[in-house]
Amino acid sequence: MRGATKVNRIAVSPLLREIAAVFNARGRQAFLVGGAVRDILRGTPHSDWDIASDAPPEEIMRMFPAVIPTGIKHGTVTIRHKKHSIEVTTYRSDGSYSDGRHPDSVKYAASIEEDLSRRDFTINAIAAELPGGRIVDPYCGRTDIEKRFIRCVGRAEDRLNEDGLRALRALRFASQLDFAIDEELLRAIQANPLMISPVSIERVRLELDKIVASGKPSTALLYMEKCGLLPLILPELTRCRGVEQKGFHRFDVLTHCLLACDYAAGRKYKHTVRLAALFHDIGKPETAKPDDAGVWTFYNHEFVSADMTRAIMTRLRYSNADIDETVHLVKEHMFNYTDSWSDSAVRRFARRVGEKNIQPLFDLRRADSFGMFGAEPPLNLTLDFQYRIDSVLAKGRALSLKDLAINGEELIKAGIPSGRLMGLILRRLLEAVIDDPALNVTEKLLEMALAYFHDMAE
Repeated sequence: MRGATKVNRIAVSPLLREIAAVFNARGRQAFLVGGAVRDILRGTPHSDWDIASDAPPEEIMRMFPAVIPTGIKHGTVTIRHKKHSIEVTTYRSDGSYSDGRHPDSVKYAASIEEDLSRRDFTINAIAAELPGGRIVDPYCGRTDIEKRFIRCVGRAEDRLNEDGLRALRALRFASQLDFAIDEELLRAIQANPLMISPVSIERVRLELDKIVASGKPSTALLYMEKCGLLPLILPELTRCRGVEQKGFHRFDVLTHCLLACDYAAGRKYKHTVRLAALFHDIGKPETAKPDDAGVWTFYNHEFVSADMTRAIMTRLRYSNADIDETVHLVKEHMFNYTDSWSDSAVRRFARRVGEKNIQPLFDLRRADSFGMFGAEPPLNLTLDFQYRIDSVLAKGRALSLKDLAINGEELIKAGIPSGRLMGLILRRLLEAVIDDPALNVTEKLLEMALAYFHDMAE
């Protein structure tokens, strides 16, 4: 970005002007603060608006018809206006942080400059007066935006000791914004990586999610390795450093995983694919064995990696749905299709993987392929297999019990009792239909079911 230091005023949206008019009519100030100002100065899209004001929260609640006391203890309320939510915090200064995470006390400040002094990084310590848009930048945040630089407000050690989450936030911003980290800030993190200990695992996971959702996750993850945070948060990844894969890959396992994750992020693949790309080979250190020629092998690493991924994501308290989907992708990522596969083999693959997971799995394969040599994989990497799947399923797509042309009620009417035996019969019917979709006709299935029943009952 060029010329950021010369920008002394920003354009203000009509909606923010309306809100500012309410404050101004009461003789109160209102400033746009935080990431919105930073992103406007960078010329990038922004969606969240945060306002700082000299009005106390109780007064703000009287100014507007719809106000939610979201953090009134710390002077924060949320205004609902024209389907928008705008967080407003009264100017404040924070007391000491004895727990390394939250201020022991909060008191209202007299000016926007005093309020900005408590912010974490200079790029976040810029305000724009409302409604005119005049910039207030006491810590040269515009210069750091221009230089693409992340620097603390004041001494880095002081800011990090106040709140251990700031260390991880700094590295996350490096990935999100493609900015460099100030050397003083890096040294402060390296000197005491355990500062993140008071941070809840949910907040750590949120920062990790934002890193993985950024344009280049490896920027933050490599900084985490350099600063000693990676062994504390993802020790399983740390153990992948130096595990060579010569003969199969150009890079060690950690670099390979980071490249795969970057590729998935750069192609805007879904979040679970990005996580799977990051974790898909973490079982390799545990499964590494040399063959007779001295080449390292990693047999069944996908199953070990899947188990480890489940343990990591459970530890970080991901949702069960995200855990199951990511683990499933990791477990299935070593599929090896050839055109010699029979149609039934293709259908069994589709059944095992699940139709909704086929495209994410193919996305993971492309990311995995990129991570091998750092080169764009061929366009037809999974194209032939996709065509084959589409062609085979067009002939018949009974891949689960619900796809069968017969159900339990019809079997009961035919004299087959519900229970374990019926379950076995339905599964055998499904296996038969996967082998030959033409069998998926009610009359044929009923005839087969009765034959199975009589055989099993004898």
